[in-house]
Amino acid sequence: MSDLIAKAAIDKRLAGIVTPVIEDMGFELVRLRLMGGQTKLLQIMAERPEGGIEVDECAQISNAVSAVLDVEDPIAENYTLEVSSPGIDRPLTRLKDFEAFEGYDAKLETDELIDGRKRFKGVLAGVEGSEVLINIEQGGEEVTVGLQFDWLAEAKLVLTDELIKAMLKARKDSGDADGALDETKYDEIETDTSSEED
Repeated sequence: MSDLIAKAAIDKRLAGIVTPVIEDMGFELVRLRLMGGQTKLLQIMAERPEGGIEVDECAQISNAVSAVLDVEDPIAENYTLEVSSPGIDRPLTRLKDFEAFEGYDAKLETDELIDGRKRFKGVLAGVEGSEVLINIEQGGEEVTVGLQFDWLAEAKLVLTDELIKAMLKARKDSGDADGALDETKYDEIETDTSSEED
């Protein structure tokens, strides 16, 4: 599993537990993070293989994942489960994400220095084998840099007018007649507070 999907050892362990549940329901795991704080937050981002997810589908995933986590009990402390879509300025965690969003602005960060730098901001230029291509500004010129997918520590889309327009068009094409955002559909986050005592 890519570090972009699950980074820490506990994230990888949790992803191993929840991925089969999510995939059996016809969805894909985009990212999983267990975050600290007074009450830990288990954040799961998921979507259909072709992209997109509805609030009620997040609720269904939340219920199914919650049931499995209650049985497996991998998190000792109290935690809150949050299942959501990846959002517009989404993390890019799978090789296919870099193909799907070719032509859009992104920020990529590598684990190690590549040609003296770790951060690359530019326009995604697709995928070649296991390399992610990005067009960046260098010395007043645009150059295409190829980064091995395995080198990436973080990758996400940058919120731009073009990206917002493309998302609105995709929503309109999927049946939302006027392309307007229904705030109640996209802003709600399904949460479930679980604890050891349950």
